[in-house]
Amino acid sequence: MAATLVVKDLAAGHGDKALFAGLDLVVAPGDAVGLVGVNGAGKSTLLRTLAGLIPLEQGVVQLSPPNATIGYLPQEPDRRPGETLRAFLGRRTGVTEAQARLDAAAEALGEGDAGADEYSAALERWLALGGADLDERAGEVAADLGLAVDLDLEMTALSGGQAARAGLASLLLSRYDVVLLDEPTNDLDLDGLDKLEKFVAQIRTAAIIVSHDREFLSRTATAILELDLHQQQVRFYGGGYDAYLQERETARRHARERYEEYSDTKADLEARARMQRAWMEKGVKNARRKQSDNDKIGKSKKIESTEKQASKARQTDRLIERLEVVEEPRKEWQLRMEIAAAPRAGAVVASLHGAVVRRGTFTLGPVDLQVDWADRVAITGANGSGKTTLLGALLGRIPVAEGRAYLGPGVVVGEVDQARARFEGGQSLLDAFQAAVPEQSPADVRTLLAKFGLRAGHVLRPAGSLSPGERTRAALALLQGKGVNLLVLDEPTNHLDLPAIEQLEAALDTYPGTLLLVTHDRRMLAAVRTTRHVHVDGGRVRQA
Repeated sequence: MAATLVVKDLAAGHGDKALFAGLDLVVAPGDAVGLVGVNGAGKSTLLRTLAGLIPLEQGVVQLSPPNATIGYLPQEPDRRPGETLRAFLGRRTGVTEAQARLDAAAEALGEGDAGADEYSAALERWLALGGADLDERAGEVAADLGLAVDLDLEMTALSGGQAARAGLASLLLSRYDVVLLDEPTNDLDLDGLDKLEKFVAQIRTAAIIVSHDREFLSRTATAILELDLHQQQVRFYGGGYDAYLQERETARRHARERYEEYSDTKADLEARARMQRAWMEKGVKNARRKQSDNDKIGKSKKIESTEKQASKARQTDRLIERLEVVEEPRKEWQLRMEIAAAPRAGAVVASLHGAVVRRGTFTLGPVDLQVDWADRVAITGANGSGKTTLLGALLGRIPVAEGRAYLGPGVVVGEVDQARARFEGGQSLLDAFQAAVPEQSPADVRTLLAKFGLRAGHVLRPAGSLSPGERTRAALALLQGKGVNLLVLDEPTNHLDLPAIEQLEAALDTYPGTLLLVTHDRRMLAAVRTTRHVHVDGGRVRQA
């Protein structure tokens, strides 16, 4: 059904920290609102609140009509032990819950504990969510996405790429009246992104989308809602993502200009008031000097002049009081990232000669590839094509079954891997980070992490408890903390906010060493300077 989401005066926070307040929003059928803001601004909190998963702190959330369904699809597919792909799709589409309600209503109806209206409502909800043909549609969608696995296979047995396609399948199968999507582009390849974009463009439901994929937002968002953590403001921009960037820049420039005009005017008036008081005080001193008895006229003039200066000073003070105060725009925290470079390695950094890698039923190769000093190589390909396996073979982490692999002497690898594996487990972030840079003191490590937005509340937490975005920031901080001459980035933009992505692009532009970049972020591929392009397709590697 066509449904509208209405939000009035909504507020949320974490403990004593306010995230946003006074949020008003109307999302009508066909609207696709892009939700943007730095990591920690409350984007996921807002989606979870709208979905009813977090109690309202303040404000009202309404659906029109009230019986409309709302679906929340979180950042990462939560792969539960023992849950099959079929069960995962049923849960994420809401069909499993609707089936349970329908079964309970049918049982109650049979026992005379419930009326026909309750059963009818449960049946209507199950049908609206697509329960009648979910199994049939699931097989078709999975095949279309290249998810060639048994639907009764457990989710924990899927690879990262397969799990990403399973998450996309659950979205494509969903029939909610309002959809809330939290980072739906993460881990998707270009084909998956294309299907997701078409889905968002074709649905006629109300949608709110959190994404850090700039090209995706540009192609899908009809409006932008910005949670500005630094200014403690919520702003709504009509129009798409590119229009939002222009309007935001114009608004920030005008806000700075208004403040500077106010500040200059106030400073001029204060300077004038000081000068007038100085003249007044000088006049008083002169008037008090001993005058000749015959100079009564001169004394009177000096007193009159002093009173005039005092009056002018009071007038100037009133002008200052009447000025409309303009608060100085808060300066945004910005990630100032640099990539520390180690001394250069030899002319050949890494190479594969007739290399074949076998991992279960998958075969990569044979591969002939040489990476030279200062090469900047973009590596593309569909999920499951072998990109990460290729990186592992080049770095010597995965043994080759045939051929030869070579990693040059003096090569110092800096890596942001897809899983952010270094920062998982129960070890504190401080200890996990310091283990990688033992030459740095705990104080130096804390300072470096703080530059990446990881402060006292983060460093002593178990690394595995950090959000995906926080673990990515820690991985980037490590690149700045230790010198590297071979930089390997495997989907580095996953879970990064937009300002951090732009800072990473700027840091890559000045990095002098060798770069291996795996990404599906189309704007990053266009922005980062590369010298070569390698494409991987079904285990075959070719120069593109």
